[in-house]
Amino acid sequence: MREFETQRLKLRILREDDAEAIFYGWAADPQVTKYLTWHPHTKLEETKYIVGVWLEEYKKDNTYRWCIERKEDGELIGMIDVVGYYHGDPVIGYCMAVRYWNHGYMTEACKAVIQELFASGFDSIRIEAIDENIGSNKVIKKCGFRFTEQKIKPISQMKPDEIAAINYYKLDKSTANDSKQMKG
Repeated sequence: MREFETQRLKLRILREDDAEAIFYGWAADPQVTKYLTWHPHTKLEETKYIVGVWLEEYKKDNTYRWCIERKEDGELIGMIDVVGYYHGDPVIGYCMAVRYWNHGYMTEACKAVIQELFASGFDSIRIEAIDENIGSNKVIKKCGFRFTEQKIKPISQMKPDEIAAINYYKLDKSTANDSKQMKG
């Protein structure tokens, strides 16, 4: 896994000292975590623990996790990573501080990560979003993913009582290379 830049962003490896920015930026924000698989963090120590786990995961060859930092001011605004694998295809997950929503940052970061994963040898990439999460579904479509199915099910094992319609998407390398949406 390598660090790289886009026009406005630096996608970099997580550092231990990022925990505070993550906690205050989005991990403790119920508006951000509403559609995520985990609950908002209630204490900075919780975020510090998770960051420690994530740092250890970098030792594995199949770990792809980036902090999203604005180049103009070095502000840590979100994260994007491979949250798992579905039949060998990486599944992308992401989150971002609310004050940076609707500026195109996540679309820019996601497109860059897609290109990085394809360059790493993957032929298909997956992503999913709760149907109600309009912003995330828009990002996914702008990145060229095609809808494959919708399932009504618990959001995650951490939120077993929260049932939602979850949209599943897939992007194939051959399709992405031809897609106008992946250009620019």
